[in-house]
Amino acid sequence: MTKKAKNILFIMFDQLRFDYLSCQGHPHLKTPHMDRLAANGVRFTRAYVQSPICGSSRMSYYTGRYVHSHGAQRNNFPLRVGEFTMGDHLRAAGVDCFLIGKTHMQADVQGLERLGITPDSIIGARQSECGFDVVVRDDGLWAQGNEGFYDNKRSPYNEYLKSKGYVGENPWHDFANAAADADGDIASGWLMHNADLPANIDEPDSETPWLTSETIKFIEGRKNSAKPWLCHVSYIKPHWPYIVPEPYHAMYDGRHVLPANKSDVEKQNPHPVYQAYMDNQIGQSFSREDVRQKVIPAYMGLIKQCDDQMGRLFAYLEETGQMDETMIVITSDHGDYLGDHWLGEKDLFHECSVKVPMIIFDPSSAADTSRGTVCDELVEAIDLVPTFMQTLGADIPNHILEGRSLTSFLHGKPQDDWREFAISEYDYSTSNAAVKLGLKPSDCRLMMVADKHWKFVHAEGGLRPMLFDLQNDPNELHDLGESQDHQHVIEMMYERLGKWARRQSQRTSSSDQQIENMRGKGLGKGIFLGLYDGSEVPDEALAKIKGPAKSKPGN
Repeated sequence: MTKKAKNILFIMFDQLRFDYLSCQGHPHLKTPHMDRLAANGVRFTRAYVQSPICGSSRMSYYTGRYVHSHGAQRNNFPLRVGEFTMGDHLRAAGVDCFLIGKTHMQADVQGLERLGITPDSIIGARQSECGFDVVVRDDGLWAQGNEGFYDNKRSPYNEYLKSKGYVGENPWHDFANAAADADGDIASGWLMHNADLPANIDEPDSETPWLTSETIKFIEGRKNSAKPWLCHVSYIKPHWPYIVPEPYHAMYDGRHVLPANKSDVEKQNPHPVYQAYMDNQIGQSFSREDVRQKVIPAYMGLIKQCDDQMGRLFAYLEETGQMDETMIVITSDHGDYLGDHWLGEKDLFHECSVKVPMIIFDPSSAADTSRGTVCDELVEAIDLVPTFMQTLGADIPNHILEGRSLTSFLHGKPQDDWREFAISEYDYSTSNAAVKLGLKPSDCRLMMVADKHWKFVHAEGGLRPMLFDLQNDPNELHDLGESQDHQHVIEMMYERLGKWARRQSQRTSSSDQQIENMRGKGLGKGIFLGLYDGSEVPDEALAKIKGPAKSKPGN
């Protein structure tokens, strides 16, 4: 019997670097469960996100559209009401679409109010949750300062911890993301000095195992359903705070920390935006080797815990006979600098930030020939929605979706007409860098164009571009943006950027086929513009406008 995917598990980790998996070649960090998935699927080595910041990247994953199209250009910028999402597309095809975990979605409250849609209605809830039906929504950002919580929404994870006996207003911080020091005081994970201490929580109660348990519970409840489903399982880790419970806190140490990929040459005449990020608090901290020696072992421990939980999830699918009918995707919303290029966090377009892991396991018989293969083509995050739709037998609305299905690669059939370059965008208008550079919000934008040889970054605001030679300088240490010898490359990249910017992206209500069907309808509807005496068209076309004249009233 031919096997075919009935359901899809779309698994996303937050801030997971592409090179911190053993199947990507990391010499110390072993991730056997994700390796095994790669050995039975396809691993994509050039998968780029559409923005190196959480919210914008995720909105592109969920809509299948570039940031330039969906408009949610930065964290906390709402995704406008009416933007199609994978939930909308799949639901129209008879597929349920669920969320477990994080989205970083900011609802368009004003748009909902303008249209008279209440947030607690079915439509309102889906518009507020990226089109998903929520099983568990928890962004895992329960930071608390003197002015209150960063996120004021309900915290299912905090509720879970309190039900387990973890006391206090915010056990997410006090237990899951903090240690207890030798004096019995809170050693907060926000202070990277504490990254080598074990989080003060029983490991099964920490965030990654909790979300895995929620996922297994969900699948168990759906295993006898005849209706296909997609479940987006979105983990917060290995996102900061960088602290992990035992035994993971002690699995790695300074011996496993690779040298930072940075050079003093990067500080010689750096691009102004790059300089601003090197100078901020995060860049300054991660430029210190003692910070890296504390943080990176914890980061590796968090990834190891993620991999162990993947093993638990995959074992459940195999034990219940659901592995053979479930497509599984593993990816990330962006990477993490961890001191590379004198930076921390994400924000810019070096490979460690904008390139992400992507592994796809397709259980269908058609994918048997591609198992364990590696695809080096330029893949974008927006390619997943059309891939899901084709997998589940839905028509792909190419006038809305801007990505391309990866099914051909999953079935061992490379495409000769694949894209020549990938695009990513970044809006830094609310950042300290914008203040330092004195730029108005509309000028605080960067746009990356990357192919297999070159990476180009355009900067608005009258700033010069950046350019890296990925073949001769794979570590991206030498910015050629001012090189006169490379002006021809810069011109080529600007031509590509212009071609991309001129694409048809806003006409989402009419497909090409619908437009073609409109052609030539004028004669049949009685529109005869340009005719002189009617001899230009068949006589029968004029039947409704010819014949004996009618008498006027009263005659």
